[in-house]
Amino acid sequence: MPRLKVTQIRSKVGNAPDQRETLRSLGLKRVGDIVVKEDRPEIRGMVYNVRHLIKVEEVE
Repeated sequence: MPRLKVTQIRSKVGNAPDQRETLRSLGLKRVGDIVVKEDRPEIRGMVYNVRHLIKVEEVE
């Protein structure tokens, strides 16, 4: 199954509380943090919600 490498590139300060919680659920705490997640519909939905704060790459 493909995996997604998610990198936080912008700060969560000044964003809506649900977006801050989404970043936390993804495991991102600060700018520069990187997590690798399974490519599932739930993760894709979270990524879509905060797409302006993160960078996403597919990894094998």
